Amino acid sequence: MRTILSCLALYASLAAVGGVQAQAAPAAAPCKSTASGDLQVHTLTSTIFGNERKIRVLLPDGYNEAANKDRRYPVLYLLDGQNVFDACLSDVSHHEWSADETVRKLVADRKIPPLIVVGVDHAGKDRAREYLPYKDFTGNPDMDEPAGKQFPDFMTREVMPLVDGNYRTLTGQPNTGIGGSSYGGVASLYALLARPNTFGYGLIESPVLWIGMGQLVRDTHPLAAMPRKVFVAFGGKEASDPVIREKLIGFVRLLESNFHAAGYDATNYRTVIEAEAGHTEAAWEKRLPGALTFLFGDWKETPPPQGR
Repeated sequence: MRTILSCLALYASLAAVGGVQAQAAPAAAPCKSTASGDLQVHTLTSTIFGNERKIRVLLPDGYNEAANKDRRYPVLYLLDGQNVFDACLSDVSHHEWSADETVRKLVADRKIPPLIVVGVDHAGKDRAREYLPYKDFTGNPDMDEPAGKQFPDFMTREVMPLVDGNYRTLTGQPNTGIGGSSYGGVASLYALLARPNTFGYGLIESPVLWIGMGQLVRDTHPLAAMPRKVFVAFGGKEASDPVIREKLIGFVRLLESNFHAAGYDATNYRTVIEAEAGHTEAAWEKRLPGALTFLFGDWKETPPPQGR
């Protein structure tokens, strides 16, 4: 029992910070940014959460060219924005998703359409409070009631108006995706379920599905209003104890079963269990090309709804 509890505590600590813990290292030279492309940074003051954070907007290559002045683009919102584009900002693992390099290469290879990718920074010490709609009774049994049920409002009332107001976005469910990992995967899945007419695509990496004693999984049965495509992935080495590992993967399989019961199949729902992968940015970076190709590879432009 002590071994299992220790494994749970370790997994919960990784989930709370979003990735693998880095080893302490001697002081080094200032980090050189690894971000690439046309990356715009905004500061958003949130009235919903009472704090501020950076919103990082990666524009497609050629966005400002005269030939594209009237072109609009679908948008993918990725949580834990500090870890999305720049390893220097990933203060726990010092590893990034490489979303900038990956998206630009996939677009250049014509595997996905040009996208605006938005990294939404987490709120530091308030990350778990903002991302979790239900308490994490397993990883943090003494936590206060979280505020994650407000997260979809934060996205739709504060983040998305900022992006739509400054850039040529294609709006509406057919043109909008959301994704994240760990607790960010939880927040993304919750937003996908709470705002199914806003978010059409979900990229859910290593979600901590035990929160609320599995309530988020129960929220998917039955499904009424549904997103267009969902990609869910998990690593076979995200927990060292085999009992815990199987329990975590079992939650992912139950989530898959609920979506299949609602009519999803291999064309619009994909589960990836990568046997040798851990709970790390490196794993999420590795799976990103396949996730984006699955979600957006056959995307077709859909005009935004009238009046928006």
